[in-house]
Amino acid sequence: MNAEPDPVRWGILGTAGIAESAFLPALRESGGGVALAVASRTAERAEAWATEQGVAEGVEGYATILDDPRIEAVYIPLPNGLHAGWTIAALQAGKAVLCEKPLCGSPEETATVLEAAAAAPGPLWEAFVFPFHEQIARVGAATRAGAIGELREIRSSFHFTLEDEGDVRWLADLSGGSLQDVGCYPIRLARLLFAAEPDLDRAMADAVWITDGVDEEMWGALAFPGGRRLVFSCGFRAAYQTATVIHGTLGEIRMTNPFHPEPGDQLTIVRGDEIGTEPAPGVHERSFTPAVRHINRVVRGLEEPRHLAVDEAAGNATAIAAVLAAARSSR
Repeated sequence: MNAEPDPVRWGILGTAGIAESAFLPALRESGGGVALAVASRTAERAEAWATEQGVAEGVEGYATILDDPRIEAVYIPLPNGLHAGWTIAALQAGKAVLCEKPLCGSPEETATVLEAAAAAPGPLWEAFVFPFHEQIARVGAATRAGAIGELREIRSSFHFTLEDEGDVRWLADLSGGSLQDVGCYPIRLARLLFAAEPDLDRAMADAVWITDGVDEEMWGALAFPGGRRLVFSCGFRAAYQTATVIHGTLGEIRMTNPFHPEPGDQLTIVRGDEIGTEPAPGVHERSFTPAVRHINRVVRGLEEPRHLAVDEAAGNATAIAAVLAAARSSR
């Protein structure tokens, strides 16, 4: 009888809300890892957060996590503008790394990080977790089987209200804005389902801007090979909404939430008069759990890595840059 592998020992760089609301619950639910330490800029903040969240240790300084030989994997939920430096440092320290999306604020930074990842002993993931979900596997299988004919268009949005005007996502020097924070999701979804990269020269977009140049809402389109397209919107001012429709030549697939499905979300396949609706597959567990479980198993040598940043992150970075450029040119 094979013994269960030891839990993967994780360190967390920073005390961001997503670490508390998404990563830690998934780490516990996955059963294959444990949060050994969290770092903050002050020992007091780190220790208080560790006590509140049930993390074993709180330490001062992010480098303390990277220098700890006990820690095998690192989660980086820092502001976007800090991702590149700390991701490279974590990779060079030999850790497996899960960095929040977007991996970096520009294609140039992304290329630098991916070069470091290619040379590092540990793997790197950008924290788009929905490619690991049962729902996306079901949608992918249905589209490959021709359930709605040839895919032609994806209409996808991601909106929520960001009420804290002091939030770092309002800051241009930290690569803030709604496209970087949530508009990146429809782009990643379209690249995944179309299995192709968009024509960056044909990007179209417009936005509502705040005074320092950060977009608070954005809408636009990306053209994909074969006349296919993504039409998207995103923002920080409307109620939470992630509805997505995949249009094909014979029907459509509707998802109330392709990115972070919860109980109550639905998946619907429409073909002619046939309409099949079911609960979104996989909502029996938290959104981050399948990805965290996979990473734990990769670190323990039980699975081959999938959806690595070295294979998938550059396309999103260049698409985001093209959309931002299109939106700025329309001002």
